Amino acid sequence: MTTALLALGSEEYVLLTTFRKTGDPVKTPVWIVRRSDRLLVSTGGASGKVKRLRHTARIELTPCTARGTARVGAVTVTAQALVHSDADTLNALDAALLTKYGLKYRAFRAVQRLRRTTDESVALVITAG
Repeated sequence: MTTALLALGSEEYVLLTTFRKTGDPVKTPVWIVRRSDRLLVSTGGASGKVKRLRHTARIELTPCTARGTARVGAVTVTAQALVHSDADTLNALDAALLTKYGLKYRAFRAVQRLRRTTDESVALVITAG
């Protein structure tokens, strides 16, 4: 995996760009964590990101703000993302997000539990494209 791609694991937010069948980009700010030689992102299993990834695994990642504004001088990295829903990957993702984001992540998970949406989460496993 490239150094530029792995370095994105230390960013607080990245702009995850997935692509529609028409090729049109769809950009979403997400939390991201590094777990050994891959990057991981959590998302809902029925989200648009997951639907678009069924068409093409190609993605782009750009460091950004929480609102999705690319940072000045930010470099965009092309990669690929695969959807995983196995317990081992989800547990590793959960632990990594908790370590990196702490109280923010705990609050996010609490809201998910109240809404009963925790079972719908999947992991996007990101590797060099």
